[in-house]
Amino acid sequence: MPVQSVVIRDPAFHSRLLLQQYLYLLKRYPILTKSFTSGILSALGNLLSQVLEKRAKAKRGCQAKDIDTFGIARFAVYGVCVTGPISHYFYQLLELLVPSSAPCCMVKRLLLDRLVFAPAFLLLFFVVMNILEGNKWPALQAKLRVSYWPALIMNWKVWTPFQFININFVPVQGQAK
Repeated sequence: MPVQSVVIRDPAFHSRLLLQQYLYLLKRYPILTKSFTSGILSALGNLLSQVLEKRAKAKRGCQAKDIDTFGIARFAVYGVCVTGPISHYFYQLLELLVPSSAPCCMVKRLLLDRLVFAPAFLLLFFVVMNILEGNKWPALQAKLRVSYWPALIMNWKVWTPFQFININFVPVQGQAK
């Protein structure tokens, strides 16, 4: 049976090469790969958030701030140093605590993630960001009083369906936060 050739200029060819390289790095250097992936995605997420906020303010005729490059850098550092490594170990621990053979494993995993990991991870986010912003303890306390519960509730509302899929259907080596 003849094999069909793929033109090297075909974008699908490059996409497959990138995916293969990423999967190789994920297998060979899981923590490092997940860390840098988290750093890049966190930085891009923060940039997108700032751009959308700037556009919304411009539509309302309000003065919009310039893009905060230090904010983008803080999110990149957080992704590399915190999200990547902690998520890697958490998902491995979750696999040990609630193996796929356990009764009701899908629900148990989701409940552990949403009711134990998410609140602790969000608290860690506020603490680390407070440190990276150079703020003192009183600023953290004030931020937590105002923002923690609304952020946690929004986290539960937005991320629960995605986490259900991530925890239960993505192989543990590919899981990310």
